[in-house]
Amino acid sequence: MDDQTLRPSVGGPDAGYLLEFLQDGVFVTVYPSDGTEMLFELSDVRQTLQDNGVIDYDVIELSKIIREAAGVRRKLADEFVEVKPEEEEEISAQENAPETEADTENEELAGIIIDISRDQMIATVRYDTSKGTKLPQVEDIKAALEEKGVVYGINEETIKNGVTSLTPFVAAEGKQVQHGENARIERKFDLSQKNRPKIDEFNRADYKDMGLFVLVKKGDLLAVRIPQTEGTPGKNIFGLDVPARTGRPIPMPQGKNTEVRNENELYAMIDGQIVDSTRKIDIDPHLDIRSSVGTGTGNIDFTGSVSIKGNVEAGFVVKATGDIEIGGMVNGAEVYGRNVMIKGGINGQNRGIVKAVEDVQAQFAENANIEAGRDVSIVDAILHSNVRAGNRVYVEERRGIITGGSVAAGEEIRCKMVGNAAAVVTRMAVGVDPTVQQRYIEICRECKEDRGRLKQITQMLNTLSKIDVSRLPQQRIDQINVLTRSQFPLAGKIKRAEKEIQSLEEAMGRMKDGKIRVADTVYPGVRITINSVIMNVQSSIRRCLLTVKDERIDIGTY
Repeated sequence: MDDQTLRPSVGGPDAGYLLEFLQDGVFVTVYPSDGTEMLFELSDVRQTLQDNGVIDYDVIELSKIIREAAGVRRKLADEFVEVKPEEEEEISAQENAPETEADTENEELAGIIIDISRDQMIATVRYDTSKGTKLPQVEDIKAALEEKGVVYGINEETIKNGVTSLTPFVAAEGKQVQHGENARIERKFDLSQKNRPKIDEFNRADYKDMGLFVLVKKGDLLAVRIPQTEGTPGKNIFGLDVPARTGRPIPMPQGKNTEVRNENELYAMIDGQIVDSTRKIDIDPHLDIRSSVGTGTGNIDFTGSVSIKGNVEAGFVVKATGDIEIGGMVNGAEVYGRNVMIKGGINGQNRGIVKAVEDVQAQFAENANIEAGRDVSIVDAILHSNVRAGNRVYVEERRGIITGGSVAAGEEIRCKMVGNAAAVVTRMAVGVDPTVQQRYIEICRECKEDRGRLKQITQMLNTLSKIDVSRLPQQRIDQINVLTRSQFPLAGKIKRAEKEIQSLEEAMGRMKDGKIRVADTVYPGVRITINSVIMNVQSSIRRCLLTVKDERIDIGTY
């Protein structure tokens, strides 16, 4: 026996617990079980402690140690009574002696302690074993609860189970209050994917599509407000009602270019990008890029206008339904907008294109492709580029040079010099815009077909008006109704087409008076076409106005 061990240890892993009697106290270790069955009960341990003279210890603490079964040595008592062999026999005889009625009467009840939770929702029963260890009855527990004023949520079944051991238990539990939920805004868009490359179906990242913005169309639903709720009241263990707190409301995040409908729905009033500042949702018809368009931004495809502080790098695309303003250069890129204004120049690298529904403006154009529905204005020079304008091309400031490539306009070209002393081939053409001419042919053909169809419908309806329609089968009546309804939108389409035809005719009429104005020199090697009349310049022409008269190009004074 170890010097520190005063008595042999009792139990072990096989027994499920171990009691050690050392100089500095009594220690108990309870081993974790496999969950199939309990190897011992609390009474077994208590009996073993009593057999070894351990009387003064905390029963509640012992029950906790058994319940936890942590496999860790825990101190249970500071000392125990040494029992001599002859005393052990006497104690054993006394313990085995039948219990008398007097013994039972002398055993005192454990004290009942009722703990009330801070929120007055739970009443917990625990025992005070300093007075006695006899378990109380159900009626004793109920009386203790009543004395504390606990009248609601008493659990009869739990109390019945609770009086079988000295383990604390919950005897009553109130009805928990359900507070109302706060109102919340449910957004119908996702901004989390902004500034991330788009992933295609093959799981490849497209770094030319970085998703700088989230676009919406006019009338799109942006957000829905889920209103607050009132909640459900509760009741505490003293029988008192616990009122529920109503959820907090939240205002609609209505911002610029948005509107509230049906009190709880937010819609976009215009096309544009979503700007969400948490408290407000705005729709911005303008995109401001404070850098160049390149690998950092990816391609731009925007509903609205776009401002770019830097350049548009080679291989990238900028598209906008509104105006595009570029602070730097366009280098071998594609730019499409309503109006395109470039503060720098266009270095097309023979692959880029700048195309505008209305006007294009730039400092210079070199190896570029430019198309404009109205005018092209270049400040300094057009070099080896292909330029087409529906109305006019202006190159009148600074050097005002057009050299190499081809420049075409529906009405007029103005510049200072065309070609150069080396006789580089340069083509200039004014007159009817082929695009306008093609549209004129198409709209005339469509209008003619629609007129013929409307005439057929009118004739059929005139014939049917002489018949008693009520005697016709329902299918035939439905066909007549369809014909009747179709004549009105068809007549409207014809009217719109006639207005467009008139507008195109006026435009082509103006284009027939096409002219070229050169303030300085037209060099040899320049090929001029005005209203299908061609002239190859053989010698330099100074300060001239070129027009068509009598089916030939007339050279007049500037």
